[in-house]
Amino acid sequence: MRHLRLGAPQVVWIGLVLAGLVVAFSLLAPRTFPTSFNLLNLVSDAAILLLLATGMTYVIITAGIDLSVGGVLVFSAVSAAKVMEATGSLVLGTVAALVAGLAWGVLNGVLVAMGRIPALIVTLGTLGMSLGGALLLTGGVDLRAPTELNLGLGLARWLGVPVIVWICAAITAVLALMLARTRFGRHTYAIGSNVEAARRGGVAVRAHLVKVYGLAGLLAGLAGCLSLAKYGITGVSAHSTDNLQAIAAVVIGGTSLFGGVGTVAGTVIGVFIPVVLQNGFQILGVRPFWQQVVVGAVLVAAVYVDQWRRRSRDH
Repeated sequence: MRHLRLGAPQVVWIGLVLAGLVVAFSLLAPRTFPTSFNLLNLVSDAAILLLLATGMTYVIITAGIDLSVGGVLVFSAVSAAKVMEATGSLVLGTVAALVAGLAWGVLNGVLVAMGRIPALIVTLGTLGMSLGGALLLTGGVDLRAPTELNLGLGLARWLGVPVIVWICAAITAVLALMLARTRFGRHTYAIGSNVEAARRGGVAVRAHLVKVYGLAGLLAGLAGCLSLAKYGITGVSAHSTDNLQAIAAVVIGGTSLFGGVGTVAGTVIGVFIPVVLQNGFQILGVRPFWQQVVVGAVLVAAVYVDQWRRRSRDH
């Protein structure tokens, strides 16, 4: 498929960068970095962000943006904690988180697709609304997860790997296949490539955009529930940069901010680069501020490569 071929060179390039980082840190800290314990920590740290970035991949491929995912995550975690506390049911709490995330996502989609409001403005507004709503519900104080959730799902392992990692990996794999192999994925690429051509080709553009933003919200809702299970608190003030981290991962992974090009596989690589940098710098005793410098440089390089590729294609 054309969109996959266009994104492939940058995915390969950024994959080599990730491999180079892993090799470099393994050589610099052979007794600590390449251990199974540390590599498991890397995967665990990346798992929840991967859900946000996968949803963001769909949104950005449509030439949109979603700045609200961090706020939606927090609101969903608060909703889950409140419902679990009121009912004593982990299932109902999980459903509450998913419904809350989906509702915020659908609201984003309706305002963007039906209201014709720029996605940047809509999602910046719902970011503030969702975070403000979470603060109103909690009084600005973090809520604790039920012990059975934190000690159950939060600490559960299968084959030595946290269950949360398996859940995030399975959902990411399904969404990667859906983007690459299904009509829903083709319509997503079509809208990002040329929205008018997609409309004339029979794509229900407005309805599809609502579904895409709804998917991003649903994944943020699930991420909120999993974050509550993993850390044991709602983390009201701990997710202020999640949206930027998700966007950076998607762009570093080769998805074009102009829409129509990108893969979930590239996003997976993009998620792991800052995680590997942070982990490696901590092990080596390097000041953590350098991670921000390096990730910022990689992000700028990724956008430059995308623009250069577009100019080359147009000429």
